[in-house]
Amino acid sequence: MTLTRRTLLAGTAAVTAGLIMEAPAQAAPAAAQAAPAAAGDPAHLLRRATFGATPRSLAEFRKLGAQAWLDRQLDPARIDDAACDELLERLPLAGASPAAVRAALPKDSYEAFRQLGLAAVARAAWSERQLFETVAAFWANHLHVAAPSGGIWDTRSDYDAQVIRKHTFGRFADMLRAAARHPAMLTYLDQRSSTKAHPNENYARELMELHTVGLVYDESDVQDAARLLTGMTVSKAGGYVYDASKHATGRVDILGFRHANDHADGESAALAFLDHLAKHPDTARTIARKLCVRFVADEPPAALVTRLAKVYLDSGTAITPVLRALFTSAEFAASAGQKTRTPFEDLVAAVRALGLGPDKDGVQGLDALYDTLVQAGNAPFRWAPPNGFPDAAAIWASPSGFLMRCNLHLNLAAGWYPKQLTRPADLLRSLVPVLPATYGGLVDALAVRLIGTKLPAAHTEAVLSVAKKVPNSPLETGDKHLAGHAPYLIALVLDAPSFQLR
Repeated sequence: MTLTRRTLLAGTAAVTAGLIMEAPAQAAPAAAQAAPAAAGDPAHLLRRATFGATPRSLAEFRKLGAQAWLDRQLDPARIDDAACDELLERLPLAGASPAAVRAALPKDSYEAFRQLGLAAVARAAWSERQLFETVAAFWANHLHVAAPSGGIWDTRSDYDAQVIRKHTFGRFADMLRAAARHPAMLTYLDQRSSTKAHPNENYARELMELHTVGLVYDESDVQDAARLLTGMTVSKAGGYVYDASKHATGRVDILGFRHANDHADGESAALAFLDHLAKHPDTARTIARKLCVRFVADEPPAALVTRLAKVYLDSGTAITPVLRALFTSAEFAASAGQKTRTPFEDLVAAVRALGLGPDKDGVQGLDALYDTLVQAGNAPFRWAPPNGFPDAAAIWASPSGFLMRCNLHLNLAAGWYPKQLTRPADLLRSLVPVLPATYGGLVDALAVRLIGTKLPAAHTEAVLSVAKKVPNSPLETGDKHLAGHAPYLIALVLDAPSFQLR
């Protein structure tokens, strides 16, 4: 394996995190002839295609059936998301144009960055367009532009709206072009400072290594690409502009793309190169593999990656056919238990599982959730290197990280923090409307409601030890201790390894 600055960073992160907890064992790959599936098990599908199952989403899945549910989620315009849209009105800068951000804020303010991060948490927790949001998060991580980051205080929100979200279910070729001509990307990866006298190689390198073909290029490819891309820059007014005076001419030969590049106006050649990269077989494999890592397994099945890469190429880089093929594959159906939630996903899944809602007004509770993610090192877009957040269990598995999750679960279950979130008047009864006859039955009911399955017997006993109960301890409606025990029992169920699985 070739050592790059990103693999070195990843290795350093793993060491400094003190990763002594083991990742979940990988399940055996699905047999090629297994029933395509996808979608038959709602608990599995909803764990992967949403940020966490809720009673409403489960009921909708059972009513529509797997195929219709997937079709509906792949056509988000059909889904009423008015409640989430109303919440986002409290964050007017989250998708604002550069001009709107400049009009609202002093230069270099972090407020637009923060509103963008809050909006990502809000959409994950409360949008009805869940598959769209999970895929938008995937693309934001793939074509990553860190927020906050220097020089993009006024353009990063627009990048999210006009590059990522605009093309989430579109064609990757269009998204790549949009990213290459957006001032946020051009600034973040130094393309705006690239000139014919001094071509900057940073964007050219990351464009190939991270965004498209992967580690199949050589240094001559980087040098030619950097020259070809000169002229694509940012104007004094802060928008994208092609400046022919900065373009370096001269023949280029880059990963099979050959062009005379003999005119100062080389934008058309640069755009043709971007299309070449988007449609390159190695890019198809890169995108297919990363989608499989996100939705199937940390070590994705090679046969599935190969099939999805073909779908990607056959579909002209359209993403929806690839997603449909992924979620209806035998490998996806067999992948339960092979992905672990990140801190962001754990927080959002807990909010969704408990039926918590946003603040009645303002965003103080949402702000508190975001701050929790900052402390956990997984707040939206706050990853400094250009490779985006890692998506493997070992990176996020540490004793301190698990303790942080446990504390969060208890704070949410007890209503201690954030207090501003709306919650059912009686959380326990909202989760278990009819109390069982025993405490063991209560933990079973909570586990089925919050996770989708009962806990192992030994785990149930351990949960009940906090209340000094055993599984057959009687539970009566007037039990005066139940209210005090309930938050701890709920939180301990959320602490279970099975809840940590995506």
